[in-house]
Amino acid sequence: MPNALFVYPKFPPSYWGFKYALEFLGKKSSMPPLGLLTIAGMFPNNYNLQVVDMNIDTLTDEHLDWADMVLTSTMIVQKESLYEVVERCNRADVPIIAGGPHPTSYYDNIKEECDGTVDHFLFGEVEEIFEDFLTDFQSGSADEVYKETRKPDITKTPPPRYDLIDINAYGSMALQFSRGCPFNCEFCDITKLFGRVPRTKSNEQMLNEFELLYKLGWRGAMFVVDDNFIGNKRDAMRLLPAVQEWQKERDFPFTLYTEASVNLVEIPEMLDAMTAAGFNMVFLGIETPNEEALITTSKGQNTSKEEEAGSYLLNAIRKIQNSGLEVTGGFIIGLDGDTEFDSHINFIQNAGIPMAMAGLLTALKETDLWHRLKIEDRLLVESSGNNTDMSLNFIPEMPREQLIQEYRRVISTLYDPTLRNYFDRCYTLLKHMPRTPHNVRPIKKEEVRAFLISIKRQLFSRQGIEYAKFLARTIKLDRKMFPEAVKLAVMGYHLEKMTRHTVAVEDFRTFLSGELESYKTKIAQYVNSQGDRIQELQKYALQLSTRVKKEYETIHIDFQYAAHNALANFHDSLFTEYLEAELTAFKEAVAAFAKAQSERIGELQAYVSNLLTRVRTQQTQLHADFKQNLQETFDAFTESISNYLEQRFGSIPFQIEELQT
Repeated sequence: MPNALFVYPKFPPSYWGFKYALEFLGKKSSMPPLGLLTIAGMFPNNYNLQVVDMNIDTLTDEHLDWADMVLTSTMIVQKESLYEVVERCNRADVPIIAGGPHPTSYYDNIKEECDGTVDHFLFGEVEEIFEDFLTDFQSGSADEVYKETRKPDITKTPPPRYDLIDINAYGSMALQFSRGCPFNCEFCDITKLFGRVPRTKSNEQMLNEFELLYKLGWRGAMFVVDDNFIGNKRDAMRLLPAVQEWQKERDFPFTLYTEASVNLVEIPEMLDAMTAAGFNMVFLGIETPNEEALITTSKGQNTSKEEEAGSYLLNAIRKIQNSGLEVTGGFIIGLDGDTEFDSHINFIQNAGIPMAMAGLLTALKETDLWHRLKIEDRLLVESSGNNTDMSLNFIPEMPREQLIQEYRRVISTLYDPTLRNYFDRCYTLLKHMPRTPHNVRPIKKEEVRAFLISIKRQLFSRQGIEYAKFLARTIKLDRKMFPEAVKLAVMGYHLEKMTRHTVAVEDFRTFLSGELESYKTKIAQYVNSQGDRIQELQKYALQLSTRVKKEYETIHIDFQYAAHNALANFHDSLFTEYLEAELTAFKEAVAAFAKAQSERIGELQAYVSNLLTRVRTQQTQLHADFKQNLQETFDAFTESISNYLEQRFGSIPFQIEELQT
């Protein structure tokens, strides 16, 4: 029987990953790779299947030796890990198939950036193309690209193969009810990937998936991963009573949460049905309380004709909280039309949104925003997929550095080291969210473990005073909400840690910029004196390298990946700046030699020899990780020398190659 290996590449640390909160519960990842598990359900019975989630386990050579094919699914932010997997599959001579949002939208980028080769791509939703691909693959005639020709009927989608994973390694399980969203927000790629007409599964399908997980022993959090659960209101209302009945028969084993649009507040019967079915949290894409920015980004559903957007949104959140649902929210810093961000901070605090995910605007490929910015000549590079890493891939309306500083201020205020503002929001939430059977957590062993670790890590830290005050206030308000308060406190630990280390990476980038400016000044002084100060130059370069390395090593190891590109660019800039200064000095020296013609050729030869020695010495000072990358820069430099000599003398008066040895 052939062996199919499903590999889910690593996610870097993120606000949404909740890595540092999951540690309290003894979990390794927030949720399983639902897309890969769904594709696994499409395989015929004559295949052996195995899943390696690299966020849980290590991908070993033994896994690749076992596999006859490797299938991956990725989001943009996973691309670096995907590229490593591709190269390993190539070395192991096992075919690799890539699918998911990242390959679908960034196929050209993968072809250009990845050092390895992806054998086959599956674009979009694969239900109606997978059988053709697998048939072609088995016969050895598979094409490079398979692309959906229409949006599939997901009532025919098989249930995910949850049995292939260790469900206990995850903080939450995941299943999907619908695909697509009726709204077309300018910055969002959901409608490009899944369309504007939401398609839904049948009640029978959903309850079957619930039952699969129930029989596997899962109890606890369940994410309904729809990008807009109420995109098809009729079908959502059709499903919820069936879920309520299923949950009630089994004493509500799952606590459900999902994503929805703000107009959920205008459907009170939907709110009632969701809480009755066991939902206790909903994520809303709020983005900004500024009406002008909302209209600019085609987010009219977050506005009202009767009142200002900020007031409408605040009232909507309060009503949803009053129904018993915690509101988490997404906010975007950098939308056209937003000129200040105190309004964002104040709105989040007043609304009582503990987990407010504030990210910088990023232009995802093929979105309406991407096309508009392209027309306006404001696109810079492709998005990294990480909207919290303080990098911009477009030219914003306000000065770039000002926007970065404002973003830094927003997140540092929301999640300051003491978590005072965070705990204030938590208490506001608990005051406005009545206790229901589904937002009061049953106390199990893992909750006790989390509480004990929370006391150890939070009570005796900079958060200690605010942490203790929050828990005491919660007990006074409603002691039965104490488990929810502990959960919120643990989440705050993760969010503050993410913020602190994200800011540290930006501080490192700023540090590198300052060092580079100082280097430019120093290098001009050294080079103008030619070879007389070579020892000083070497000493300065070594001291600089030591300072940079020391600063880099202060960054938490989980976040060094985010600083690595900045470090690589810094080393490249250092060497390039040095070579440009040397080349300028070289041209001035050659001009002087050329006036004296042949009688000073020997001096010129000695000068060029010393020059190349200095350059080689500078190259040896570089960090080992970057030396090889700069070989092309060195080669271009020596070619420039040759070309300039030929230009001034008509031919090269001596062999450059001999001077490099």
